[in-house]
Formats: sequence, structure tokens, C-alpha cells
Amino acid sequence: MIYVLVVEDDPMLAELNKRFINKIDGFKVKSIANNGEDAIQIINDTKIDLVILDIYMPKLDGMELFRSVRNQNKMVDFILVTAANDTDKINEALKLGAVDYLVKPFEFERLEKSLLNYKDRKNILVRKAFIEQREIDKLFMNLDKEYKEKDLKKGLHRFTLNRIIKFLKENKDDLLSSEVISENMSMSKVTIRRYLDYLDEIGSIDKKIEYGSRGRPSYLYKYKPD
Repeated sequence: MIYVLVVEDDPMLAELNKRFINKIDGFKVKSIANNGEDAIQIINDTKIDLVILDIYMPKLDGMELFRSVRNQNKMVDFILVTAANDTDKINEALKLGAVDYLVKPFEFERLEKSLLNYKDRKNILVRKAFIEQREIDKLFMNLDKEYKEKDLKKGLHRFTLNRIIKFLKENKDDLLSSEVISENMSMSKVTIRRYLDYLDEIGSIDKKIEYGSRGRPSYLYKYKPD
């Protein structure tokens, strides 16, 4: 489990972020801080793996907080969030080792992408004592994208598509309904069906019609190995 601290001075936004993050497999929001001083105290007293940090914070600025934690050599990672996209702050964030930098307003899908990329990197480093160049490339250059955005239909996103493909691969022996996939992935059935229709069109899944007691057909899906 990856334990997260959300540092955000807007209580409503902080709670929305918490609910969203907790829906992502492998993540749990351990605490919320509404100012930088409280965040420092939580990091010192609690096991935190990842901090989602708004830069403009009361009492202690987010960048000051970031510098302070780095000076203490604590093994905590940061994703920075700000309404500013000036290059000086981005440059400093990268030098301090931020794993990502999100500019407000951002879509939750972008946050989800950031979190899942972080989890993938963390899993690689925990799983192996030594890794090959291609895995290092994956960590630093993100060279292993399965689908490029330009290849997709309008309205579809590569990251969401890859999430669905990953779920289908993990359950490759099962025929799954869109309802089951929707429930397990915390996504709407309408969205899931759009992506399943696309995967069916390009031949990446098998689609089976099943008739219910009233004769109304439903569809089951299964990942098709290459």
C-alpha cells in the first residue's frame, strides 16, 4: 500500500482529492493537511510514501516545505500541484526530485495517470535488486506506451485504454461483462463500453453474446492474446 498525504488549503478540494485517490488500487490517503506546518508535523510523525503538495500554502510555502523535507533526507516522494506554471518553480521542483508537477486546473485522469506511473516505478524498484536498461528507460523516459494518443478515436484517452487493457489481461481467463469491469475499475459503464467497442473494432478482445431469460442480449468480453 502507498500511503499518501494531501496538502491542500481548500478543504473541499482536499476532500475530493482524497476520495479520488482512495479509489485507485494500491493507494490510501493517510492524512490531509491544510497548511505547510501541519504537513511537516504529519511527515515527521507518520509513515508517508507520497505527498500531493499544493505549492501556495499558508504558514509555510509548499516549496519551503519541499526543501525542508529534502534537507532532512526523508525518503518521501512529492507530486507538486500549483496554479502557476513558471519555469523557475518547475526547474527547482525537478532538481529537488519531484516525481510530477500538475498545473491547476487539471483533470482527475491526469492525476490518476501520475499516481499509476508512480506505482509502476515503485513496484519495479521494490521487486528487483538489479534492473535492465529497458526498465530504466521505462522509469525515466516512459518509452513503453502501448498505444499513442494519435491512434485513438476522438474522445478516447491512451492512459484509460491501457488501464482497461491491463485489467483484461489480469483476468484473461474470464469472460467479463461491462458491468463487472465498470465496478472493479470505478468507472462508468458508458465509458467502459466505449473503450470495449474500440478494442473489439481493432481485434484486441473477443466479444460473446449471451441471451438472458427475456431474450435480451448482453455482451461478455475477454482479452485476446497476441
